[in-house]
Amino acid sequence: MKLNVTAQLNYVVKSASTIILNIHALKTADQQVLQETFTTTPEVKMEELQNVGGENRFMRLDITQPCELTVNYDAIVNNAYKIIDHRDTKGIAMADLEPAVFPFLNQSRYCQSDKLYRIAGHMFGDISSPFEQVKALTNWINTNVLYLSGSSNAQTSAYETVTEQAGVCRDFAHLGIALCRALTIPARYFTGYAYKLNPADFHACFEAYIGGEWVLFDATGLAPLNGMVKIATGRDAADAPVSNLFGDVYGTGIKVNCELIEGDFKSYFYPKNRFEGITYL
Repeated sequence: MKLNVTAQLNYVVKSASTIILNIHALKTADQQVLQETFTTTPEVKMEELQNVGGENRFMRLDITQPCELTVNYDAIVNNAYKIIDHRDTKGIAMADLEPAVFPFLNQSRYCQSDKLYRIAGHMFGDISSPFEQVKALTNWINTNVLYLSGSSNAQTSAYETVTEQAGVCRDFAHLGIALCRALTIPARYFTGYAYKLNPADFHACFEAYIGGEWVLFDATGLAPLNGMVKIATGRDAADAPVSNLFGDVYGTGIKVNCELIEGDFKSYFYPKNRFEGITYL
């Protein structure tokens, strides 16, 4: 499926500053970036970086003079996913887990799974299938947490989201991750472009490690799971921020879009009574 993704970010820079952006579509074996452009107005020194694990593409901008900076990213991406029947999926014993997934079992800055053990165990501990556990907690978040713009901020954690029972997509993702980890299911943060998301924006979901696959879940239910273009993954939003600002600089606006340009698309929203999960390749 071929998608066109665009992003425009605006900043006011008051003195020499550095901006690190994480808005590029990730290049994987099956998510092909067919073409892309990245420009700034005015032109500034820039370099592309990649983290050690290869799950983030960064662009570092070095701005030496005060200015009003506009960043534009445009890419055509061919993504790939598969739908897996999880009716017979069994849990993976800790002794058999790949070491690469160990970090996604631990509590992190925004996902205090240690504070949610009792809640997770009480509500979902009696479910034997790990896929059904994650499906149940995803549905619980969707039903009990209100999606409300402006109800949280960059410091809001999963524990606070449970208390306030309101948040935005990153809060829904953090809560899903924390509950999974409290059930000893590895989970990680997923950020990307989302087709049919209204209003269009960067979107946060989470992936749970089930049956040896990273399976995508979106507790907001706001976008089809098979319409995502992956930007990055991490332990939580601290590992995959859209931007990090260093210096006297602040953002003034963001515009994001994701459009289908080729492919027979059928929306796959995650319903409560299905047993299939989507895995991005």
